[in-house]
Amino acid sequence: MPEAQIPVGTHPALAATARAAARAYGEARGRYTRLELREEVALGADGTPTMRVDRIVEDAILEACVEVGVNLLSEEAGFVDNGSAATLCIDPVDGSANAALGVPLSCYAGALVLDSEPVEALTVWFDTGRAWGARVGEAAAFRTTGRTSLDGASVCLLRPKRGTEEAWMRVANRADRIRVLCTTCLETAFVAEGAVDAFADPGSDTHRLMDLIAALVTVPAAGGVLLDLRGRPLEFDLDLTRRWSGIAAATPELGDELISTILG
Repeated sequence: MPEAQIPVGTHPALAATARAAARAYGEARGRYTRLELREEVALGADGTPTMRVDRIVEDAILEACVEVGVNLLSEEAGFVDNGSAATLCIDPVDGSANAALGVPLSCYAGALVLDSEPVEALTVWFDTGRAWGARVGEAAAFRTTGRTSLDGASVCLLRPKRGTEEAWMRVANRADRIRVLCTTCLETAFVAEGAVDAFADPGSDTHRLMDLIAALVTVPAAGGVLLDLRGRPLEFDLDLTRRWSGIAAATPELGDELISTILG
């Protein structure tokens, strides 16, 4: 696997855990078959099944957190208290099914949280090494497209789930291009850098905190917005049962239009 291209000045805890995750994923791909990586080996702290690939990468992140002396909140392990004022909220492998089967669309994504507020975020695309870093209150080096209208937009969507089919089609009928990549953290990074105009969960309440917390820093730093379909605030919370329908958009206008279109 290519080496993670961590931006200069990234917080050492984010950098160390991202590198550990990328190394572990690359080693796992060489050691296990696709079916072995996809095998469910436990039930995560968030109540969803843990694939072997998730466990391998998270174990490497846990070791790195101990070495750098920060706490960890992760979908598999839950909250791990290392006696620090800082906590990393991390999705070790976003796009686990892609990662296990060799589809090159998966990533590490996390945010550094101080006093319950995310202050810095990092997303690293495993198969390319590309990385997006951002800090609260600072403009990112990359920018969104600035698009304000859904008509003709390029939009990433979650796959249509039961009960969301009509909302999904309302968005698809207005957009120019629809992509379903199955990796929210990468898709919101693509919004931030202007590769696509928006990303949305059209009402399935699929997202956990770690699916969105990196985007909560990265997308606004690039000029965009991160919203919840039903207006619920995205807050740092140790309760991993909480869910959101996240929307990342190039502009507030596009975000609002996506919400009104989804809600019908």
